Amino acid sequence: MIYKLSVLSKTKSMKLLRYICVIIIFTSITACGVYSFTGGDTGDAKTFQVNFFQNNAPLIEPQLDFEFTNALQDLMQNQTNLSLVNSGGDLVFEGEIVEYRISPTTATANNGAAQNRLTISVNVKYYNNLVEEKNFEERFSFFFDYEGSELLTGGQRDTAWEAIFERITQDIFQRALADW
Repeated sequence: MIYKLSVLSKTKSMKLLRYICVIIIFTSITACGVYSFTGGDTGDAKTFQVNFFQNNAPLIEPQLDFEFTNALQDLMQNQTNLSLVNSGGDLVFEGEIVEYRISPTTATANNGAAQNRLTISVNVKYYNNLVEEKNFEERFSFFFDYEGSELLTGGQRDTAWEAIFERITQDIFQRALADW
């Protein structure tokens, strides 16, 4: 009989311990609010707006402005729970593409380009209509290197743009929403 009571109390104490652990874990997760694993702090914002980024670079590449604007919108939608709006957003991104440049980075023995570099720079104005101290205007830039014998067209161009846009949009996101 004593044996049955000790087994019964061990079972109850194990269940109680499990419940306590679950409560502690749940409390730890929710104690500081909902945490975003992307590192973005949207505060009380519910909406965001990305205005069209006009291509004002000396070298104009068709569709660059449209593709960049969409890349920034996609990143914000994928990494936050904010709703995209056309006007009146709590967070507003606007700006212009100010540089689209292709330049050789290394030369071959016969004075040709062994490798070229595409550089894209974007001037961004960020407005946080809820916390104006977080507003900024800043230039973001990144590059993509490719073989000098290749032309920057078709799939090669798409790969370059994707790599550059990924870096620039992440940098913009971190600058605007990361509270490190």
